[in-house]
Amino acid sequence: MEDKATSSISGSHVAVVALAVALAGTGAYSVHEHKLAKQTADQSAQVAAALDQTNAQVQQLTAKLNEMTAPKPAPVVAVKSTVVHKAKTHTRTVRMEDGRWKKMQSQLDEQGKAIDATKHDLSNTRTELQGSIARTHDELLVLQKKGERNYVEFDLNKSKQFQASGPIGLKLRKANQKHQFADLDLLVDDKSLTKKHVNIYEPAVFYAADSEQPVELVINQISKDHIHGYVSAPKYKRGELAAMTQAAGQSSDTKHRQKLDVSKE
Repeated sequence: MEDKATSSISGSHVAVVALAVALAGTGAYSVHEHKLAKQTADQSAQVAAALDQTNAQVQQLTAKLNEMTAPKPAPVVAVKSTVVHKAKTHTRTVRMEDGRWKKMQSQLDEQGKAIDATKHDLSNTRTELQGSIARTHDELLVLQKKGERNYVEFDLNKSKQFQASGPIGLKLRKANQKHQFADLDLLVDDKSLTKKHVNIYEPAVFYAADSEQPVELVINQISKDHIHGYVSAPKYKRGELAAMTQAAGQSSDTKHRQKLDVSKE
């Protein structure tokens, strides 16, 4: 009996020991598996971090590559700058040309005014040298009383026919009432002449074949298709002046001879 009890106790011890060993092995295996799992998790985290770093580097490289391959905006800016510069240059050139044109136009206007003033002065000087002009009928009577020239007044309507006025024929082609000038056709010594833009009170001067002094035509009234004025001609023709000069010379010679005859007696 004791042997049986002893053997059963020994078997129990053995079972307990076996169970303890099994539990110890299981615990050790569990600890080992836990360590392996932790190591695997750490390695996975390291690999993930490495992958993140690699992805970041790849993105940086991709951005740099895009910058290198992308077209640079500098040429576009240069083109815009060139266009703007050309536009400014063109504008400046146009302004300079406008300034030069305005300056030239101003100079031409000043020269035109100077020419008009000179013409007016010449006309006044010529009038003073040849005699005064009559602006009215009463002034014309005063000139006639001087007896230096012959004066013939005229009233002329627009027509295709010549009208006699003193030693010449007149034909009115145009009467500009607004600007006070007229265009005329003249018949002088059987020759037709044209006088355009004859201003009011401005003597139109020409010479006849038989006169050493000029014939003057003066317009002192201008209305629609009508003018009024006068023609002033020398009082004596060339042949008459020559005859008068010859007669005066002969008379002087006769008087001189008479004086000589008286002195001899």
